[in-house]
Amino acid sequence: MEKKSILIIEDNTDIREGTAEILELTGGYNIYTAADGREGVDLAIKHVPDLILCDIMMPELDGFGVLYMLHKNELTVNIPFIFLTAKAERTDMRKAMEMGADDYLTKPFDDIELLNAIESRLRKREQLGNQSSKRDTFFLNSEDQEVILNDVIEESRVKVFKKKQTIYESGDVPTFVYFVLKGKVRSFLHYLDGRELSTDIHIAQNFFGYEAVLLNDNYSDNATALEDCEIALITREKFYELMYRKPAIASKFIRLLSGNIREKEEQLLGFAYDSVRKRVANSLINVALKSVEDSSEDECLIRISRDGLAALAGTANETISRMLADFKDEKLITKEGNAIRIFSIEKLRNIKQ
Repeated sequence: MEKKSILIIEDNTDIREGTAEILELTGGYNIYTAADGREGVDLAIKHVPDLILCDIMMPELDGFGVLYMLHKNELTVNIPFIFLTAKAERTDMRKAMEMGADDYLTKPFDDIELLNAIESRLRKREQLGNQSSKRDTFFLNSEDQEVILNDVIEESRVKVFKKKQTIYESGDVPTFVYFVLKGKVRSFLHYLDGRELSTDIHIAQNFFGYEAVLLNDNYSDNATALEDCEIALITREKFYELMYRKPAIASKFIRLLSGNIREKEEQLLGFAYDSVRKRVANSLINVALKSVEDSSEDECLIRISRDGLAALAGTANETISRMLADFKDEKLITKEGNAIRIFSIEKLRNIKQ
């Protein structure tokens, strides 16, 4: 018979470890523990336990907040929830039950009282037949994810940014996750001497700015409009709610974040080991791939200033001018007004060191 899983959310170390030890000694449960409410919510969504024991009085996110967050999530809404608290006031008990708690144990409680409460709630859970559907929301297909995200985007405020207008700066507190509806956005860092290093270009249908929100930290880079843009502003609160309610969407952003990390690693390796010639070629390819609608196209027209290309390649404007002249002589590119026509992305990709 498969063991039931129980999540204990309790900031008091002695009570948390003592309760876990009691349940482990029965041999019938797999135990997860969390030292605060936020960690508890994350573990509940990750493991989807069969029952949750949760303290009420905790820092950052109290037990009422945990119950509220889990009841908004389709994945965790039906998990039996038992409050543990040292407070015995009837107002707390009434509030807990009104919010949807299944039971309420007042500390200190004895082993038999704890085990009886757990077994009673698990029996009722099986009778209600909720077990079979609890994991369904992990497996949203890509179309379902797009529908959910499009709904969020359509509900968000849209702001127009003019070319070169600042969207956010390093050190700003993140209040939005951004989605590009139209145009292009450049993210970049500043050197100590004032020069810029471009870290990414965001095109239509791209999210950006979510790293700082996920990390709950200030922006570490800057973002400006490369051209006139229309951008949807998804509030931080709405984004958090989406992450908690739809784990499949959270997984999508984790994959995006992982891809960004890989790109940054490749960029750092390029700065360390590639020649300037190779770095400029790669920068042209980067812009080209984010400028064409059909990724199979080998020839394309891109628009980027020498300053922008220098920031992307991590080199000086004079070097960019020299490299572009060399590529032109080699029939790899040509200038068309303020734009650059790349005759073959594949030939640029095959440039040697």
